[in-house]
Amino acid sequence: MTTNMAAGTQSGLAGRPAGGAGATLSLRSVSRSFGAVRALDSLSLDVEPGELVALLGPSGCGKTTALRIVAGFEYADDGSVTVDGKDIAPVPAAKRDMGMVFQSYSLFPNMTAQDNVGFGLRMRKQSGASRNKRAAELLDMVGLTAQARQYPHQLSGGQQQRVALARALAIEPRVLLLDEPLSALDAKVRLQLREQIRMLQQRLGTTTLFVTHDQEEALSMADRVGVMRDGRLEQIATPSELYQTPATAFVAEFVGTMNRIPGSYDDDDEVSVLGTVARVRGDHASVPAGTVDVLIRPEGLTVEAVPGGNGIVTDLTFLGSNTRLSVLVSGDVTVKVDKSSFAVAGVVPGTSVQIGLAADEPVLITESR
Repeated sequence: MTTNMAAGTQSGLAGRPAGGAGATLSLRSVSRSFGAVRALDSLSLDVEPGELVALLGPSGCGKTTALRIVAGFEYADDGSVTVDGKDIAPVPAAKRDMGMVFQSYSLFPNMTAQDNVGFGLRMRKQSGASRNKRAAELLDMVGLTAQARQYPHQLSGGQQQRVALARALAIEPRVLLLDEPLSALDAKVRLQLREQIRMLQQRLGTTTLFVTHDQEEALSMADRVGVMRDGRLEQIATPSELYQTPATAFVAEFVGTMNRIPGSYDDDDEVSVLGTVARVRGDHASVPAGTVDVLIRPEGLTVEAVPGGNGIVTDLTFLGSNTRLSVLVSGDVTVKVDKSSFAVAGVVPGTSVQIGLAADEPVLITESR
């Protein structure tokens, strides 16, 4: 099993099997309302053959509704969903040739692991010998050959979810849909299973749409991540792009840790913050001149122990190779600064420090809270 999946996702579509089994999935201006609640608002999204795209966002942002519309469990009020250019709206869920893995496993309790995996093949009228062979292959892929004859109640949560994954893959789906499949598992099992899902998805080249509220899962598994808000995509990009160059303040604060530091904006694409003038990036036309909040990640700040600095260290959190400092600046504003543990070895709570910007990089601004 691979142990460095995050690094593997940064190369986008590179490293996938040529001519993989995946199809092109497209959503065009898809909208869906439930009464007065607009769950999806003209959502458009393209997933390339063999690509794994994660939809990430807070509860109620529309990500699960989008997945259920693709699966055929919900319908769109407007817009279209196509697979390889064919509109699938008239196609019943059972005939869409998609595999789906749910949060709750959804295994048949009266069937063994092998029979659960082979169920979809049985519905497709495959012979017993053929489906047993395919089920055995898939159980071997997910490391459960020894559990083939066990029933769901005899399996752990992680094992049940691997059976559900094998069942979804057994029919060789054109599109694999994952609906929060790891949220019911403990942390160690989640880590192991997300690595296994990613490894299998890359090996098989299956086009995959993955819904999660867990940013670590999304960033470590996906080729691209779409951050959703109020039924729309705020941004879709590779994990590294999303983290390093978020397009909006919402994305910046939703993905990773972000500081809000008071600054002075002069409406001329520059902002003064921590005694430094920085360039402003992104769409800030709606931000009025005056006092604003400047968004800077903990690693984007410098820290130096000096008497009479602009901050006082209030706390330190040891993170191994790095240490996170909590620093009180501007009276009542506390910022987080991540630095090498070696570099801040002598710093203790109460130390006076000078905080500044780590590099001449453009920053995001938003209206002051």
